[in-house]
Amino acid sequence: MIRYWLILILSGFACSAVGQAMTLEDYIVEGLENNLALKQKEVSYQKSMEVLKQARALFFPDISLNARYTAAQGGRLIEFPVGTMLNPVYQSLNYLLGQDLFPDIENMDFAFYRPTEHETKIRLAQPIVDTKIIYNQKINKELSNAIKADAGAYQRQLVAEIKTAYFNYLKSVKLLQLVDDTRELLVENVRVNESLFQNDKVTIDNVYRSRAELSKLDRQEAEGRKSHQVAKAYFNFLLNRPFETRILTDIGYDSIPEIFVLDDLADFAVGNREELEMLRSYSRVADNNLSMNQFNKFPNLYAIVDYGFQGRHYEFNMKQDYLFASLVFRWDLFHGFQNKARIGEARIEQELRNTQMEEAKQQIRLETVGAYYDLIASAESVRASEEELYSASNAFRVINRKYSEGQATLIEFIDARSTMTQAEMFLIISKYDFHIKYAELERVACLYPIEAE
Repeated sequence: MIRYWLILILSGFACSAVGQAMTLEDYIVEGLENNLALKQKEVSYQKSMEVLKQARALFFPDISLNARYTAAQGGRLIEFPVGTMLNPVYQSLNYLLGQDLFPDIENMDFAFYRPTEHETKIRLAQPIVDTKIIYNQKINKELSNAIKADAGAYQRQLVAEIKTAYFNYLKSVKLLQLVDDTRELLVENVRVNESLFQNDKVTIDNVYRSRAELSKLDRQEAEGRKSHQVAKAYFNFLLNRPFETRILTDIGYDSIPEIFVLDDLADFAVGNREELEMLRSYSRVADNNLSMNQFNKFPNLYAIVDYGFQGRHYEFNMKQDYLFASLVFRWDLFHGFQNKARIGEARIEQELRNTQMEEAKQQIRLETVGAYYDLIASAESVRASEEELYSASNAFRVINRKYSEGQATLIEFIDARSTMTQAEMFLIISKYDFHIKYAELERVACLYPIEAE
């Protein structure tokens, strides 16, 4: 509710021209959909989500099929002293029976490695207690949130840049219109002076001075057209369109609203800026990294189940199958104080992130205050320019009438005309600079609603 209250107060002037405002809003939507830099950040976020899925997958059992076939020759021999054990017995029996019924037998030797052997098994490995898996998933989740917040911050920045580029384009259009309007006046002035000179009413210097003013305007027009083309190309660049694409112009930005004092503007910005959310995610990453290293001194427990077949030939039957079930306990007791060093590093990182957070809050407050007072100063500039133009226009009308009646000199006429033209130019610039300042305030104070994906 606070967000919409602030937007309603500072954006009330847009309601006077809903149809025209939709043009800029459509351009903003198009820019958010097509901007290449934003697409890169969105792809980075999608990549981080896949990494998070990998971290979550570690909680599930790992099932694998393993097959091995071995052909061996040579190696160790195992001696089985069957002759040494049985021959004395056989000799005693032959003596008692008086017959050689039991011959002597040789000791037996057989290879440790069988000539051929196979083992085919399915292994299931399930982590039961592993703190690294738990905190790895938490860390990747926060990293993904940080990338998402970074993309949101760029979205907000892109909206401000699109608005700024659009208002700069409108400014260039208005300035070119001013040049065209002024040209009609100067061309008429040249014609009048040439006619007066031909009728010996003025000297030739009046004609030269009138032509010089017209040439000066030609130079200003060339600079204006250059600025116009650059502004047009940059705006289309932000929307990822061909640079020469036509831009629709609005007429709903000739007035400015009243500026209201908003004491909680900075607090609202601190509560909603995506940059702070990104730093909060990084701070939680540091917290989880510290916890992971602190719990690393505790043991881990895994369950492993093997079911398969072993034999000299590839045969699968009840005589060759086997089943093993194991609980694997691992406790790292000493690693050269590596874990202690990691804990120290994680604590330093945690402190660094907290410091960055406090600094960022102060910077955002300062940005908001600066943007707010820039907007107020810009509004005052518009009002001053309007008063200046009012006075300059009235003065020019008087001088123009007196010049037409021959009661004012050409220098007075040119000076009054230049003053009025400059006042018109300053008013055009100050009005669109006001809207540019407002777009910046929208960005720093999070007044423009960015839809979360």
